[in-house]
Amino acid sequence: MAIDASIPDPSILLDLLEAFRRSKTLFAAVSLGVFDLLGTADATVAQLAQKIDANTDALERLLDSCVGLGLLNKADGVYSNTKMANYYLLSTSSKRMTGYINYSNNVMWPMWGKLEDAVREGTHRWQQCYGLDGPIFSHFFRDEEAKREFLMGMHGFGVISSPQVVAALDLSRFKCLADLGGATGHLAIAACERYSAMRAIVFDLPVALPLAQEIVGQSSVASRIELVGGDFFSDPLPAADLYALGRILHDWSEDKIRLLLKRIFDALPSQGGVLIAEKLLLEDKTGPRWAQMQSLNMLTCTEGKERTLSEYELLLKEAGFVNVTGCRTNSPLDATLAVKP
Repeated sequence: MAIDASIPDPSILLDLLEAFRRSKTLFAAVSLGVFDLLGTADATVAQLAQKIDANTDALERLLDSCVGLGLLNKADGVYSNTKMANYYLLSTSSKRMTGYINYSNNVMWPMWGKLEDAVREGTHRWQQCYGLDGPIFSHFFRDEEAKREFLMGMHGFGVISSPQVVAALDLSRFKCLADLGGATGHLAIAACERYSAMRAIVFDLPVALPLAQEIVGQSSVASRIELVGGDFFSDPLPAADLYALGRILHDWSEDKIRLLLKRIFDALPSQGGVLIAEKLLLEDKTGPRWAQMQSLNMLTCTEGKERTLSEYELLLKEAGFVNVTGCRTNSPLDATLAVKP
C-alpha cells in the first residue's frame, strides 16, 4: 500500500508527546534509589521491590523502561547499572548529577508546569509555585546535604563542559584566572590542567567554599588554585588578568549583567579578558535546541535568558570590551572571550 506523501510526518510530535515521560522515568528511578541499590549489587525486580518497598509489577515497568532508555542492563531477569549510570547516577560518584536531577524533579518540574503563565507574564514561577520571591536557591538549600548535592549535580555538568570551554579559545597568555561564582572549582581545575603556567582563583559565596576546597584539594593542580569568599555584585573582586563567568550571566537581568561586566572591566588590567561560558543561541534564535530549552528554563526559574553572540557582544562593548570572539563546543556550554583595551 502506497504512503500518501501529502500527509506530514508526525514523528516530531510523537516524540515530543513522549519526551516528558522519559525525563520523569529518569527522575523517578533516581528518587527511588534504583541506581544506588544496583551500584551495590545486581538484583532481580523482586529483590529491588523489597528494598524500595514498591509494587513489583509497577517497578518492573519502570526498570524495563530504564533498560529501554539505556540507563540499565537486563540479563536473565537480573538488572544492573550501565557504565554511564555508575558514573553519573550513583550518589557516591564524584561525577554524579543526581543532585541536579533531584532538583529538576522536585523544584523545576512544578515550575515548568506553569510555563504558560511564565510566557504570559514574562517572569519566573517561584512565587506562584512556592510563595517565594527569591533568591531562588537559598530557600531550598538551607541544610548542608541538599546544598552539597545540588552543587555536586552542577559539578557533573562542569566536568563535561569546562575542559571544552577552556580549550575552545587560546588562553595561554593569561596568568591568573578568577572564576566568579566558581562553585566546586571545575573550571579553575580544567584551566590549570590545560595551561601549566596559569594560576586560578575560585571566587564564590563563603557557604560554597568548603565543597570547593574538597574538590580542588583532590585535583592535581590544587597548589595553583586559591579559594576566596565573596559576592561578585558587591565585594571587591580578586586581582586577575582573566575573569570567568560560567553559567552566571544567563541567571540575571541585563541591568545586573551591565553592573557585573562594569565591575570586571574596572578590575582588569589592560589586555585582560573576560571568559563567558554560556550556550550561544544562533543569531536567528532557531537553535541549538539545548540553548532554546535552557532559555525557557531561565524564564521559569530566573531573571535571565540565553543569548546570541551578537547580544553578548553588545553588552560587552557597552562595558568597554573589544575583540569579542565566540566559539561553539560539543558540550552544554560554549565559550566567548572579550578583552579590555
